[in-house]
Amino acid sequence: MDYNELGLKMGLEIHQQLNSEHKLFCPCKTELVDDDYTELIQRKLRPTQSELGEIDRAALQESLRGLNFKYENFEKHTCLVENDDEPPHSLNEEALDICITIACLMNMHIVDEFHTMRKQVIDGSNTGGFQRTGMVATDGYLDTPYGRVVIESLGLEEDAARRIETTDEFTEFRLDRLGIPLAEITTDPSMHDPAQVREVAYMLGQILRSTNVKRGLGTIRQDLNISIAEGARVEIKGVQDLDLMAEIVEREVQRQLVLIDIKKELENRNAEVREEIHTLDELFEDTESKILESAETIKAVVLKGYDGLIGREVQPGRRFGTEIASYAKKRGVSGIFHSDELPAYGITQDEVDKVSDFLNLCTEDAFIIVAHDEDIAISALEEVKRRAELALDGVVEETRKALDDGNTEYMRPLPTANRMYLETDIPLFKITQDRIEPIANNLPELPDVKQARIIEEYKLSEDLATQLVKRQEADTFEAILADVDVDATPVASLLAYDLREIKREGHDISILTLNHYKGIFTLLSEGKIAKDSVRKLAIETIKTPDTEISEIAEKSNLTMLSEDDVAEIIAGIVQNNESMVKERQMGAMGPLMGMCMKELKGKADGGMVNKIVREEIQKIL
Repeated sequence: MDYNELGLKMGLEIHQQLNSEHKLFCPCKTELVDDDYTELIQRKLRPTQSELGEIDRAALQESLRGLNFKYENFEKHTCLVENDDEPPHSLNEEALDICITIACLMNMHIVDEFHTMRKQVIDGSNTGGFQRTGMVATDGYLDTPYGRVVIESLGLEEDAARRIETTDEFTEFRLDRLGIPLAEITTDPSMHDPAQVREVAYMLGQILRSTNVKRGLGTIRQDLNISIAEGARVEIKGVQDLDLMAEIVEREVQRQLVLIDIKKELENRNAEVREEIHTLDELFEDTESKILESAETIKAVVLKGYDGLIGREVQPGRRFGTEIASYAKKRGVSGIFHSDELPAYGITQDEVDKVSDFLNLCTEDAFIIVAHDEDIAISALEEVKRRAELALDGVVEETRKALDDGNTEYMRPLPTANRMYLETDIPLFKITQDRIEPIANNLPELPDVKQARIIEEYKLSEDLATQLVKRQEADTFEAILADVDVDATPVASLLAYDLREIKREGHDISILTLNHYKGIFTLLSEGKIAKDSVRKLAIETIKTPDTEISEIAEKSNLTMLSEDDVAEIIAGIVQNNESMVKERQMGAMGPLMGMCMKELKGKADGGMVNKIVREEIQKIL
């Protein structure tokens, strides 16, 4: 696929939680809570007009869903600010300083005044119907292997509440996350290669992790903005897997290309969406379809000229009918039936023909059925008509959610500038050079610089150094070697590779502390354990983390044997295989090493074992 010819443009938005002591506009800690809530409040949210008197289209569509929201409060973890029942406190200056650090690392121009704005968001993820946000820096850049990428802006804002449960009646959120400081980085749409957007996301992630940010699942979120020349900008939320980014881009390009083709076909057919919503209850009085039979009413709309296009695949396993259904589902239905997929779901060909006759369809016409309660069925079909009409425009500007298979699904319309208005409860905050200069003069080491230094200073392989930096273990690596005189390679191997395998085996590696690591490698440096025992000792330490490392090693039978004991064991093994030695001579070295290492079970250094085995063979020869 020639992406340049298609006019592919991509941009990134990255949201990263900052590791400050308290939230952005209140004194609550930035910690998530697993306790039972102490209070539950309930709200309904509605859109408000911007300063220019306009209503944001995304907020309007969310409000039409008529949702109810519940919010879990926690004593000592949330306060009245999160409930929007108390004015916000002053700006968290620690969080601002972290953002200034990030801005300097991305060569950005820092603003001289931080103005807090309200960004209208009424999906329930906050209690007031808006998110507080402000601009910290603009006009930066990042040099990548694919060329320079412009960093348009760096914002500081509140994180959203955690979604806990969704039912037909309400959506429940937890307020522990609401208000945690969040850095928002936005690039310009100058990326044209799917591989480049992955590289930029990785580099930005590494820059962020060189500063004081939170780490772990859910602390960083990445969104993609994608468009092609004949398409439209689409924002894809929640692109968490870097390895899936290129696939998501490719599938979104495919989706837009198919929608463009559908538009052209609809134009050729003079297609239109009929306004009337028809009632089909009598046609399905004797239906064997369980879904239709149990519904209060069965409604349908006519899409003239849409036959064969609703069933067209837009992404692997997803059809244009799925796009339409995504809109209908926002009104409370579980799905739709369309003529391109019928007969199916218990609906017979005879029933399809009756519907076609009743609706007076022509050859190229299609219909869509919704079966539900009266009000919900009508509301859902209004959304069906709206999405079908949008197909006449081709690609729709919208916000979509990334799925695990690389596909995406509709969430809401793309927001507009109308959702922003000034926060009058918070005064502006001046950012002076006296604040910026000490930060700019003491920036953390960037990942690529740290990697090169580690290779040079510790004589590590490029692969080990890369993995240490990539997995954010370089600081732990250097802290161990600062206190323990041991070969750097086994330390790097444990942190870069073994820990990942240990975690996959089901062990909680977060239990291991810096002191645990120092204890393990002190034993190695003193010759009390073998290199092969380091991984096993780490696992045993996780099981009993409060026990002395030397005691764990001894109880786990991992302490080294003396050289005399090792020599005695090896001598016995070689003597028992004397005939093989005489037959193969030095060719017996490999098999005998295997036997000895198996017998010694990590209690002897491999180099020592090799030396003694060789000596014992030579005695026989």
